[in-house]
Amino acid sequence: MSVNPNTPAPLAYSIEEACRVSSLGKTNIYALIKAGKLDVRKVGARTLIPAASLHTLINGEAA
Repeated sequence: MSVNPNTPAPLAYSIEEACRVSSLGKTNIYALIKAGKLDVRKVGARTLIPAASLHTLINGEAA
């Protein structure tokens, strides 16, 4: 899989995108949100996870 270096990194992920990039299941993502370990933003009807919040969790820096 090649990555285009000219493509900007996403600012936020949908729930489905967060599952795909983190290899976590949807139930686990929602549990992390409920536990306060992942930040979310609502934009209209969409639920978005800021990329920084997901990176913090994956890097083991989450509280």
